[in-house]
Amino acid sequence: MSQISIRGVKKVYQKTEVIHGVDVEIEHGEFVVILGPSGCGKSTLLRMIAGLEDISAGEISIGGQVVNKLEPRERGCAMVFQNYALYPHMTVKQNIGYALKVAKVAKPEREARVMAVAESVSLVPFLDRRPGELSGGQRQRVAMARAMVREPKVFLFDEPFSNLDAKLRVAMRAEVRRLHRDLGVTSVFVTHDQIEAMTLADKLIIMNAGNVEQIGRPTDVYNHPASRFVADFIGSPAMNLFDGEFDAEGEFLYGQGGRMSVPQLNGVRQPGRKVVLGVRPESVRRTGADAHGAIPAVVDYVEELGASRLIHAEANGSRFVAVDTETAAITNGMPVHLSVDGAALHLFSAEDGRRITH
Repeated sequence: MSQISIRGVKKVYQKTEVIHGVDVEIEHGEFVVILGPSGCGKSTLLRMIAGLEDISAGEISIGGQVVNKLEPRERGCAMVFQNYALYPHMTVKQNIGYALKVAKVAKPEREARVMAVAESVSLVPFLDRRPGELSGGQRQRVAMARAMVREPKVFLFDEPFSNLDAKLRVAMRAEVRRLHRDLGVTSVFVTHDQIEAMTLADKLIIMNAGNVEQIGRPTDVYNHPASRFVADFIGSPAMNLFDGEFDAEGEFLYGQGGRMSVPQLNGVRQPGRKVVLGVRPESVRRTGADAHGAIPAVVDYVEELGASRLIHAEANGSRFVAVDTETAAITNGMPVHLSVDGAALHLFSAEDGRRITH
């Protein structure tokens, strides 16, 4: 039995449907990340699981119990918010233990649980401080501790790191993953940050405009995107995508006179078929002018990343991004030749954007 089961769930605001029949199964102990751009419905879906938003249609069950009509406190979920939602007049210790106090847990047990949780997130030295005296990372740890002390069946995270700087986000990701490993509690984490999603998730749920585009392990989603949207959204930098069609000889025609030999796509090379060809930047490299399939291009600009660089170039009126690990100098406006790894091509329908299997 799934820990969280979402079946045909819809959300309607003033006659406008914003969640369109979502079906998701989340297993016990999984760390699931819901990923998508702003406005795609990911936070709304999380809030429906928590009971903070009504469900317009469909059914959500937690631990085998349908929770559509249950109050948030009855669902066994603990939520960590983007803005921490701490009580400013209370100390860290009081914030962490407040839910236990409301539940009338005996003071000795309450203090023991608060201390145990505070130790697990390195907050013991700050128990007598108030939120205003803490850094952003410390406040976020207090919010997490407050959720943990309730010993919930499910943790829900609503973009909890969006107010933190880049270095602290990395540290907090490691902290959350460690806590999940230690506690083993089913967790659902919402973010628009794909790096955050890829590093945290056991399972990814990619959402777009109120629909689920793809569900799968991060590596599967990255290597086998189910749609053009997923291909473009997952990956930094994004996948190179080219609109075009196949000619009678099976070559891919794109841009302004561009031609690409793609024998690996033999099974789907229908002449005149409008398609979108995708290739990730790490599968595009600099090559010699005499190399088979070399594409003449002109460098637009270069992003230096230390161990590698990103070449942004133009070829046949189309934009290419390539990962370059060579040490030879490269400058803006410089002519180069690019090669595409034919074994790493992705193909999508020009009509509906769905993946074409090959």
